[in-house]
Amino acid sequence: MRIIDRIKEDKVHVSFEVFPPKTDAGIQSVIRAVDEIATLSPSFISVTYGAGGGTSKNTLKIASHIKNELHVPSIAHLTCMSSTKEEVRNVVEQLKIEGIQNVLALRGDRPKDIAPEDLPNEYHYACELIRDIKEQGDFCIGAACYPEGHVEAECKKEDIFYLKEKVDCGVDFLTTQMFFDNSILYNFLYRIREKGITVPVLPGIMPVTNVKQVARSCALSGTVLPARFHAIVDKFGDNPAAMQQAGIAYATDQIIDLIANGINNIHVYSMNKPEVAAAIMRNLSEIVK
Repeated sequence: MRIIDRIKEDKVHVSFEVFPPKTDAGIQSVIRAVDEIATLSPSFISVTYGAGGGTSKNTLKIASHIKNELHVPSIAHLTCMSSTKEEVRNVVEQLKIEGIQNVLALRGDRPKDIAPEDLPNEYHYACELIRDIKEQGDFCIGAACYPEGHVEAECKKEDIFYLKEKVDCGVDFLTTQMFFDNSILYNFLYRIREKGITVPVLPGIMPVTNVKQVARSCALSGTVLPARFHAIVDKFGDNPAAMQQAGIAYATDQIIDLIANGINNIHVYSMNKPEVAAAIMRNLSEIVK
């Protein structure tokens, strides 16, 4: 099923994201986590792409398992920064063979262990990847957006200009970078709609259960932690069980506020933790049916 058709349904949808293992040896543990998350009846499950394409084959394997064995819509991430166009074509052909209709097209981060002069330099921006995917098949294409602005953009106005360019290349929907203050998202939605970006936007919610993990993610993405969240980290950060409970509660509160304000599609960065995904869904048991 195409994700755009699912998210346009007039009901609340919650989806989850998982990531492939760094090595082939870990794939079974990820499959087990995916199997558990699938029992929660998510709208879809997305599978991230390995940095530099290192785990791309496992992205495909997991996305295929989700769609063809668990019968849950899946979306495979595809990044292009360190890939050649031939490599991307091969991945797209494999997606077609597995019957995967949905792709999240991303530029990806510049690999730290590869010198700029050693990169293929065939792709510079996500819009180039989006055009190539469109030419190769009838895919439903998602892309990323950044409510607080991309870290490489000089200003938010510039970031939205390039987002519009990306959407105009053939994007069906957008998924946001994580954020911890809903007012940032509401402001972002107003600004992009004003610039003519009308595709659906799925808020990306990160239940923070590990303080070190979120500190690194925020440093990379430029995400700002509000004072309320800092207080939670200061109080519970040294107690993993308490931090997990507080992080799930904070994420649930964000989701409820979003739904109350008319946003029906929520994407949860569940970090391969089915217990976190299950706790979120329990908290929403009377809201998401």
